Amino acid sequence: MRILTVCLGNICRSPAAESVLVHKLSQAGIDAEVASAGTADYHIGKDAHDLTRKVGHERGYAFTSVADQVTPAHLDQADLVLAMDQSNMENLLAITENDEQRAKIIRFGAFGSTVDRDGIADVPDPYGNPEEAFVDMYNQIEDAVQGLVKAIQDDSLNSIKQRYGNQ
Repeated sequence: MRILTVCLGNICRSPAAESVLVHKLSQAGIDAEVASAGTADYHIGKDAHDLTRKVGHERGYAFTSVADQVTPAHLDQADLVLAMDQSNMENLLAITENDEQRAKIIRFGAFGSTVDRDGIADVPDPYGNPEEAFVDMYNQIEDAVQGLVKAIQDDSLNSIKQRYGNQ
């Protein structure tokens, strides 16, 4: 399985989600390749934000990728594309070239533990905010990753994609 996490600049949310996914999928014994990209070209080639790395390292996560901008080719290569918020979802849908690409895209919050009660929650962009915002970001990402790992393990991923995809 190939998973792509996507946010705006690819230095906060999507590299955090990539790192958490790599760690948690490995712990669960799930074979997957995980990458991240941004919808904008602001930070191409740069490392994850200092606070993304600091808070992530404190939680045991590693960071190996640098910022990249998402293209239709990324969508072709991925099996699952996780948008961090509604704006990222709209930007991703705008660059899709076919229904196959569109069918791979889902908001990351669809895997959160409160989705059935509260709907799909966006992962807010912590950029420019204090460390607490990055802690909150990781809490939300870890919750969604737990739901995604469970969906892969219990073979409910496709039904979740059908229910919440492109919302």
